[in-house]
Amino acid sequence: MEKKTSIDQFYQEMSNAIGQSIYSFLPPDISKDIGHFNIFDIAETFNETRRTQLMPYNKRMYYKISMIRGHNLAEYADKTFEIKKNALLFATPKIPYHWLPQDEHQSGFFCVFTDDFLVRNKTGVVLDDLPIFQTGAYPIFQIDDEKTEEVLQIFRKMQQELHSDYRFKYDLIRNYVLELIHFGQKLQPLDEQNSSHNAAARVTSLFIELLERQFPIESPNQKLNLRTAKDFAERLSVHVNHLNKVLKESIGKTTTEVIGNRIVQEAKYLLKQTNWNVSEIAYSLGFEEVAHFSNFFKKHTQLTPLAYRS
Repeated sequence: MEKKTSIDQFYQEMSNAIGQSIYSFLPPDISKDIGHFNIFDIAETFNETRRTQLMPYNKRMYYKISMIRGHNLAEYADKTFEIKKNALLFATPKIPYHWLPQDEHQSGFFCVFTDDFLVRNKTGVVLDDLPIFQTGAYPIFQIDDEKTEEVLQIFRKMQQELHSDYRFKYDLIRNYVLELIHFGQKLQPLDEQNSSHNAAARVTSLFIELLERQFPIESPNQKLNLRTAKDFAERLSVHVNHLNKVLKESIGKTTTEVIGNRIVQEAKYLLKQTNWNVSEIAYSLGFEEVAHFSNFFKKHTQLTPLAYRS
């Protein structure tokens, strides 16, 4: 059984925080062939949850576009952005971040959608090819009141359409989402603030989050996507040497050592607790050849996978 996706986790967290059924949040008439889309009022969500992190960074499987009015901080691995009034923010599954409200006066909208909602055959675009969703980008845009109202009007149209009976409403909503994306791509990114003294701690924390969110492996068809120091550095938008330096100073190990130790830990569990063959375990842990996995495992444990299993 596949591990539940982050969009499921998102609704579970909303349900737990507000005390309502998950189904009360789901949009009407949504189905698998449509992909997933939903929109939320930030003021209502914030007032009901009072969470310190309105937008947690566990966004593995969905995208988010937010138009936020209020004083906030957005923290990436080693960069901090301050939003003093109005901000249009685009979140991609590629780049984790923390969202930290600085006051209780929060309003606006955010929408969440999966990549299959904007698949190429429906929109003519590939999400990850768009400049605004490129790894290394920090798409936070501080805009004036006039532009803010323009963006909010697009969100209101999406909200109104979502609850309409129009047969082709999701096609129209896709157009509104693309309008927001193109609006953002014409803007200049917000300048980062001076990184705070705990930037290294955030890099470490977000690295561990990226690593751990790949586990546990619950199906032979589930495969690790991030396996190398370079993979993690690119996802965190930091140089691989900087990531190594931070991890060496904070936890005494290099990026490669931390990744390797976690993969060995998972391999031991799969060898003892499942009936998968070694080839299936090797594949799920990102090894294209069984021999490579066996050599890796023996290097870390002095045993072959079969010897450890017996």
